[in-house]
Amino acid sequence: MINLESILKHVRSGDLDVSEAQKHLEALISKQSPVGDRVEDLGFAQLDIDRERRTGFPEVIYGESKTSEQITAIFQKMMLHADRVLATRISKEKAEYIQQSIEGITYHSEARVLTWFQNEAARQPKSEGYIAIVCAGTSDLFVAEEAALTAEGMGCRVERVYDVGVAGIHRLFRRLDVIRGASAIVVAAGMEGALVSVLGGLVSVPVIAVPTSVGYGASFHGVAALLAMLNSCAPGVSVVNIDNGFGAGYNAALIHKNSIKRDQP
Repeated sequence: MINLESILKHVRSGDLDVSEAQKHLEALISKQSPVGDRVEDLGFAQLDIDRERRTGFPEVIYGESKTSEQITAIFQKMMLHADRVLATRISKEKAEYIQQSIEGITYHSEARVLTWFQNEAARQPKSEGYIAIVCAGTSDLFVAEEAALTAEGMGCRVERVYDVGVAGIHRLFRRLDVIRGASAIVVAAGMEGALVSVLGGLVSVPVIAVPTSVGYGASFHGVAALLAMLNSCAPGVSVVNIDNGFGAGYNAALIHKNSIKRDQP
């Protein structure tokens, strides 16, 4: 019977090396917690430590409305249980505080995202192929970059295709081969959101549309683009919430990773 005591005894006697012991410990934990229900109680937060084992990616820190101190405490605890940590919607002021408290964190100001990787290996793509992140205009970059960094954090390679909106549609056609080569596509667009329908009719992979809050008065902070995307006549288009680059990048990464699994013998 394998239990914690027997594993430790085998390590001490030299019959079991550290890497093998780690595998046995992980298997032991899995048996004791079949649905992955470990939680770290910080008082103000209940961290879902086993989320990566269940879903393939650790819990992500949503920074809006959290204090700098709360985000820092959550970040530090997550670093003990994962080889990468992602925090979204982090203001510049909060990022400065957190970076002073924790070494090795990168702040991506355009996307308002913090990332941390335990080592270079954790930063590298985990599979072949890539996701295409497409945005209509430079004003949509804050959403597109949130999607791109999320997908990269999940171990996917990303090809960025930016500023190819329908007002100058020839720019899109120049990059169409790159877009068509992706296993999933994220499209971020504001204004009338037309890029999604155009692109949806040109590709054979899932398109995840992100309406952005970019546009003049009648765009209603992204509602016009949202409704246009929901009413798209192009098949294969799914829509996430306004400015939800994280959700789009996450879904695209799941599609990509599962397509790799399907193709493996």
